[in-house]
Amino acid sequence: MTKPFMFEKPLGMRDTLPVLFETKASVRNKMHEVIKRWGYQFIETPALEYYETIGEASAILDQQLFKLLDQQGNTLVLRPDMTAPIARVAASKLLMQRIPHRLAYSANVYRAQQREGGRPAEFEQMGIECIGNGSISADAEMIALLADVLKAAGLEDFKISIGHIGFLQEIFISILGNEERAAVLRKFLYEKNYVGYREHVKSLPLSSIDKQRLIEFISLRGGEKAVEQAFELVENGRGARKLEELKELAAQLKEFGVDTHVSFDLTLVSHMSYYTGTLFEVYAGQVGSPIGNGGRYDNLLDKFGWDAPATGFAVRMDRLVEALGEPRQPEEAECVLFSPQRRREAVEFARSQRVKGKSVTIQDITAVDNVDIFTKTFEEVHFFVGNGGKGKDE
Repeated sequence: MTKPFMFEKPLGMRDTLPVLFETKASVRNKMHEVIKRWGYQFIETPALEYYETIGEASAILDQQLFKLLDQQGNTLVLRPDMTAPIARVAASKLLMQRIPHRLAYSANVYRAQQREGGRPAEFEQMGIECIGNGSISADAEMIALLADVLKAAGLEDFKISIGHIGFLQEIFISILGNEERAAVLRKFLYEKNYVGYREHVKSLPLSSIDKQRLIEFISLRGGEKAVEQAFELVENGRGARKLEELKELAAQLKEFGVDTHVSFDLTLVSHMSYYTGTLFEVYAGQVGSPIGNGGRYDNLLDKFGWDAPATGFAVRMDRLVEALGEPRQPEEAECVLFSPQRRREAVEFARSQRVKGKSVTIQDITAVDNVDIFTKTFEEVHFFVGNGGKGKDE
């Protein structure tokens, strides 16, 4: 194995330079305030978790987990998502507290990437989990809060696409007969390979009627009309109740006033296998991948010994910032240049400016090679040099 070059980083890792850092911090703070105003409490979980709990409970593929051993020989993982760790905390430490739990987080997660993937292996998510509420109202709250958070971040042009994995699964099982066949079609949908989906359906040993139902299924995308059209594919009532849930969800989203940002996609499939009901993705701008996603996961808490419904969402901060456009320039700082004999004056002046809320750098002029070049990067420069005088712009 060759030694890495001095300036290389591990595969999928990124540096965050000042302009992007300040942009993310500003966006994060705005989102944080909105989430708190909706009654959610922020928590933190360890970056390292046990593989036997979080690693196995997470829906992330095993080959994407960063694994290591502790001194006792236990296998640990860098957290691949935040939903499973929060489920662990809720089941172990918050069980007897007020239910439903409304929890929030802002944290980095880690997913190993293949060399040809070109995707980040570490990225920040901000999200929420509502645990102990199985109502459609909770699903509407998730989507409405997601819209509120994105608007607070400065994003206006976005679309939240809503599906129902329970409905999709019932349709597939009722026609195909087993999970193995259903999984093949789900994979085509996840990859949005509709041509491959159609060709595969044509090759299946099914009646012409069932093949037609499966072909018509992939057209169930758009407004509320898509939900109404889905009822035509239901046989023997299978899936009808879940479609009624989507109709009720659409009505509630109108009451929240976010229906203009919503569309329906009954073909929606997530790579997170723990979703059981409503699920959604949000797209914006020229970003090709979802900038956020979420949904209902009513069985995950069972893995931690607590039978409780739950729903939530996560926003990818890197993709959100990309959707917002050009990163904001950091606040212009002032500079106080001083000669050693006037350091005290310079320090006092800088302190008075900071009290006013200004960003101020102080710099010993004897350590600057070229004053003209150095000062060009500052909005305003104050000179405290020589043996006395006015103390400003001398």
